[in-house]
Amino acid sequence: MTYAPHQQRVVDEKTELDDKRTKLKAFIEGNAIFAGLPEEEKERLVRQHSCMTEYSEILGERIAAFTA
Repeated sequence: MTYAPHQQRVVDEKTELDDKRTKLKAFIEGNAIFAGLPEEEKERLVRQHSCMTEYSEILGERIAAFTA
């Protein structure tokens, strides 16, 4: 599908965000460095992932509305 330039920016933003979110999740779930972090920092990273997930969902809703 071809999007208007302002819509394509949203699609690109979601793609980039999802890539970062996937990498953060992998870091949280299976990384010795994460395991060694202070509990407060672990909590911040988990919260960051949660916010990124919500943000991605919103961008997905916006993209879906482009085709509606």
